Amino acid sequence: MPRDEHRTDEFEERVARAMSGATDGFPPHSADLVTRSITRGRRMRLFGVARVAAAAVAVAAVGGTLMATDAFGTRSATDGRLGGVPASGPASSGRSPSGGHPPVSGDDMLGTLKSLLPPGGTVSEASGRGSRSDGSVWPSARLTYSTDAGSSGIDLTVARLASGLPADDRGSGGCLPVEARPYDECTTRRLPGGAVLDTTKSFTYPSSDTGQKRWYVVLTTADGAQLTVQEFGGGGEKGAGGGADPLLSTAQLTAIVRSPAWKEAIDALPVPGTAAGGPTRTGRASGARLTRVLESHLPHGTVSHVNSGAGLVQLVHDDGHGRNMVEVDVQYDATALLSGHMGCAGDSGDSGDCEARTLSDGTRIKRVRTRSEKGGPAQVWLVDTLRPDGRRVAVREVNSYAESTPVTRPRPELSLDRLQEIALDEGFFAD
Repeated sequence: MPRDEHRTDEFEERVARAMSGATDGFPPHSADLVTRSITRGRRMRLFGVARVAAAAVAVAAVGGTLMATDAFGTRSATDGRLGGVPASGPASSGRSPSGGHPPVSGDDMLGTLKSLLPPGGTVSEASGRGSRSDGSVWPSARLTYSTDAGSSGIDLTVARLASGLPADDRGSGGCLPVEARPYDECTTRRLPGGAVLDTTKSFTYPSSDTGQKRWYVVLTTADGAQLTVQEFGGGGEKGAGGGADPLLSTAQLTAIVRSPAWKEAIDALPVPGTAAGGPTRTGRASGARLTRVLESHLPHGTVSHVNSGAGLVQLVHDDGHGRNMVEVDVQYDATALLSGHMGCAGDSGDSGDCEARTLSDGTRIKRVRTRSEKGGPAQVWLVDTLRPDGRRVAVREVNSYAESTPVTRPRPELSLDRLQEIALDEGFFAD
């Protein structure tokens, strides 16, 4: 790890915040891009928060249909779910001080993490980062732990959630949807006293069930502190290509985040105010409403793996002939964002087709069939609608339970006409 890591991190955070502010002029993500952004964003929120938003700006989407901006803001990297690194800088967060507790240093964080490792191993490539009184940086530590059996890269961060969040919005906690992480093994357990423990066995590259293994544990306390430890088999993240198990079991990772040794670091965290632009903000359809409306249009079958939030719902539907992923994105004031993107220029190719039309009331509709951008056999069908008043509903489906997995049916379940019927339902916008 470079010696000037802290200075580099600070520079990257400043640049990323500036780039994030420039994204407003870009049209919105495709649903698949956002799924991947949610996946990476929730993992990286505690490990270099603002860099995620900056990276997403440059990515193009399904069949050229849509481009990057904050389309699915439910868990974006700068949406205020955590009480730190706000998009407009620390001064806008509305935090209160940490009650007079002094900040912890990077050496403190690193020393505590080392003390909780099993005896008999060696530590290398170690670094720590201390807390700041304004809460703009969460304290963290990272190192490589080695024994005769191999090596593991270990990262730990201590953070605090913004207040006023819904019960199912827990920062980096919670199990990610199968649509985003089809190969995760995740469990959630509520502990005495109200804390919640999430344990996940995954892979560094989420679209594959091979390669470097990544295990992580997230402890969210009843008062909003959140400790996340992640471990990479074979060395640091992306530092090993094999499938070796990490050295520490998930039980040992759990013991690390539950240790009382982190009390000083938790006490040093400033207490945030209500999340800026959080769950009570207007202009976003609730996940519960979106789920009810979408399910009302689905044929007889079973629904599973529901992932919903403000403005977005994803689920898997099985009509008895194979699983099919369906998602709906609802936005307001999207006219400027979609300017020049409701036509078909450049959106058809050898693997699909595109059709654009305008209804008598002025609603613009774009219907696209294409192959998965991941290069596999999955088909992606999309209907995007833009009403004259700027309200937008995009409905998308894939003939599998996740785009990166093998297809589970010959073609998507719902016709483009059915997707259009769903997208035109006014129920998505009702109060």
